[in-house]
Order: sequence, then structure tokens, then C-alpha cells
Amino acid sequence: MTRNDKRAIFLSLLAVLITAWVAHTVFEGLPHLEDEFAYRWQARVISRGALTTPTPPEAESFLVPFVVDHRGERFGKYPLGWPVVLSAGEKAGLPWLVNPILGGLAVWLTYRLGKKLFGELAGLLAAGLTLFSPFFIIQSGSLLSHAWGLVLSLAFTLAWLDTTRPREDLPGWLPPLVAGLSLGCLAISRPYTALAVALPFGMHGLILLWRGSRRMRLHIVSVGTLVVILSSLHFLWQYAVTGDPLLNPYLLWWPYDKIGFGPGHGIAPGGHALFYAWDGFKASIYAGIQDLFGWGLFSWILIPFGVWAARKKRPVWPVMAVFPTLVIFYLAYWVGAWVFGPRYYYEGLYSLTLLSAAGIIWLAGWQRQVRLELPSRIKDWGRPQWRSVAVITLLAILVAANLGSYLPQRLTGIQERFGVQRADLDPFLTPQAQALTPALVIVHTDDWRQYADLLELASPFLDSPFIFIWTAGYSSDQIVIKAFPERTVVHYYPDQPGEFFDRPQH
Repeated sequence: MTRNDKRAIFLSLLAVLITAWVAHTVFEGLPHLEDEFAYRWQARVISRGALTTPTPPEAESFLVPFVVDHRGERFGKYPLGWPVVLSAGEKAGLPWLVNPILGGLAVWLTYRLGKKLFGELAGLLAAGLTLFSPFFIIQSGSLLSHAWGLVLSLAFTLAWLDTTRPREDLPGWLPPLVAGLSLGCLAISRPYTALAVALPFGMHGLILLWRGSRRMRLHIVSVGTLVVILSSLHFLWQYAVTGDPLLNPYLLWWPYDKIGFGPGHGIAPGGHALFYAWDGFKASIYAGIQDLFGWGLFSWILIPFGVWAARKKRPVWPVMAVFPTLVIFYLAYWVGAWVFGPRYYYEGLYSLTLLSAAGIIWLAGWQRQVRLELPSRIKDWGRPQWRSVAVITLLAILVAANLGSYLPQRLTGIQERFGVQRADLDPFLTPQAQALTPALVIVHTDDWRQYADLLELASPFLDSPFIFIWTAGYSSDQIVIKAFPERTVVHYYPDQPGEFFDRPQH
């Protein structure tokens, strides 16, 4: 193990600590986006060995964002891969820690990929850029599926490179196995993203099938076969929950939630169109410019130099193409993503960090250096040393500006935007509240999030001390009350925390 390998391990552990702090302290281990509520619900169900729960009476009163009811069963609309991984955290009682651990693994894999393509110094720089990226920190602190997707995307890319450029220190069958399993797991976690990630390497694979040796062709076919087998589990899951292997659960929540253009795709008049795709692209890229490294418009400044430095390295081309391919693919999706950064592009983050690292090395003149060594006296410095000092100084200023200003403001903005806080749960942890259990709590609020926050204390199987419903009116509430005659009925108003009523107040 080299000195830089040890430094990369340190950066990976530091990534776990930083993002765990963000997950626990800033996000308080709670869902903020609708997607996160659904993932937590699915993970809790899976942690108890099930895929669905029975549809509750008056299902709309038991709202969970993106959790659908179909044929008397309730299940999340999202593919199975990430909820299964998150369920391990649920079993351990630490669901908020899963993504930080994956974030640390992503930093290590980024280093390994950079080392393979550009050398140890580039790998170390890319790992460091990843560690301090607000985009990375936000995703690794959240409960979303993208941190898992990034790890799978990185693992596939590394294994693909080892498959197409075999290493003597690895068994020949291992890289194709890892490549197939990684891309297959991505396909049952984020299917559309998997297609985008696979495309540049698929084109490379076709060339190898045409020109490669018999052994290479066998390896490429093995990767594809594994991906197809694992991907088929997605349709098996759809059959298990909907009764139809081709019925996408997304359509059970929003019938217009489809990839593509024209009528029936999205909520815009006439359906999704290139005009709307362009608007979504601009919003996502603007958020990406800010969140990539927290340097404002300068976040992208190093990438052109990295592209120039890597232009003659053919193995780098598919890796560089992952991010732009994701951008192009998601033009066809009517929903944008920028509140947590342009997260639909996140699985291609390493394209940007590696190119930025290559740009730093090119600008500083370190192409032939594994480590930086400067003369001890200023008068002995030449032009290369001054280039190094200038680049290091500028990089230090930019990183300091991010950590001292942009990142804290960004995290605070997310926290304040949603108003989610664990203190909202405190009234139900008091002896007064516990004395009411088992309780059916009818939450009176116009803001669904004030109700959904409380679901942290409720089981999807409706067997926890508290069951929460979002009032849908007197008649609906009475139907639910009759379905749970053994429970104490409590009316709760989030704007009066700590007050519990036995009848509606308005």
C-alpha cells in the first residue's frame, strides 16, 4: 500500500465522519423530500420481510408521499434496490448512517479510478474534490438513492476497465463478475440512470465484440448476461406488487409520470417538449454550477483543462462521457431536480471530479510528478514551481470559500426551506403522550409535511404505539376511528405542540 493509498483511506474515513455529522445534525436523520419519505417507508416494510402492507381504511388519510395503493395492497413506487440496502440501516436502528458509509466508499473508489486513469496524484485530488463538494455532502447526508447509485456506477466503471484491460493480479473472471453485478444492481435501483451510465461503455463493448480476442468477447458477453439477469428482477418485483410485470408503479401515483415527449408525458399542456426540457436543463445546470465545488461559476473552470489533458487517453473517454450522457438522457424526463442539486446527474459525479483533478495537474505542470517537491529557497524557484504555488494557492482559497461560506449557507437553506426538525416529535415522547397509547392521532393541518414528519414514530404495519392520520373530514375520520376501536383517539394541531385533544377544536 502506497503513501497516497493511505491518504485516500484517510479521506474516505473523513468523508464518513463529515457526512454522518450532516445526516445526524443538519438533517437530523429525517426525510425532507417526498422521495425520502417513500424510501423510508419501503425500507421499514422490507426490514420486516415484506414488500407490501394491506391498504388501510380510508387510504388517503394515511398519506405517505409516493406510496401507492393497488388491488388492496400498499407499496412504494420506487424500484427495490435502494430500499433493500436502506432496510439494513433500519434493522440496525441507524438508517441515516447508510449513505455516509456509502459516501466514504465512493471517495475511495474515486481515488482508485483516478489512480488507474491518471495516476495516484490525480486520484487523490479527485477524492479530495469529491469530499468537499456540497453536491456530494448533501447527497451523502440525505436518505435518497443517489449515494448508492454513485457507488455502483464507480464500481462498474472500475470493473469495466479491469475487464477490458486485464490485470495480472486479479483472476480473469472477477472483473466481469463485479461489472455485471454492479450495473445490474444499478438497474434494479435506478433503471433509467443505469441505461445512461451503461451507454458509453456499451459502445466500447460493441467495438470489443467486433475487434477483441475470443477471451475478451466472452468477458463482454458475461457482463451483459449478468446485467440482463439482474435487471429482470425489476420486472419480477413489478409483478409481485402490481400483478403485471410491465406495470410501472410510478404510473399508479401519477399516470403522466413517463419518460419521453408529447401528450401524456408530464403536466405541461401538450406534454413534455424540448422547450420545457431546455428550461429544466438550465435550472439543473445552474444548481450544479453552484453545488459542484461551492465555488460559484468557478466550479466548472478546471474541467476544460482536464478534457484537454485527457484528450489522448482513450480509456478515459467512456468515463468522461457518463455525466453528459446522464444530462442528455434526463432531458426526456419532465421532472427537474435542483433542490438538493441536480441529483439526476449525480451518478456521473466522478466524470467531473476526475477531469477537474486532471485540469489541476495540467495547470500546475505536475504531469510527470507523483508528489510535489519544491526548492527550499525562493531564488531557486523556476517557472514550474511558480505554477505549482499559484495553483495550490488558488485551490486553497476556493476550498476555504466553500467551507467557510457557501456550504454552511447551503445546508442551512435546505434545513430552513422544509422546516423539518426532530423537535416536532418531542411532544409524543413525553409521559403525558405515552399514557395515551395505543393512540390514533388525527393531525389537523393544511401542510402535509407537518403530518408526514410524525410518521417517523409510526409503523407502516399500523402496529406502533401511535398511528397518525391526516384528517380528511369528519366522515373519513369516523371510518378510521371505527377501524381501530382499541385505540385512544387524539386530535393534534402542530401549531399547538404538546396539546392533545379528545375532540376537534374547529
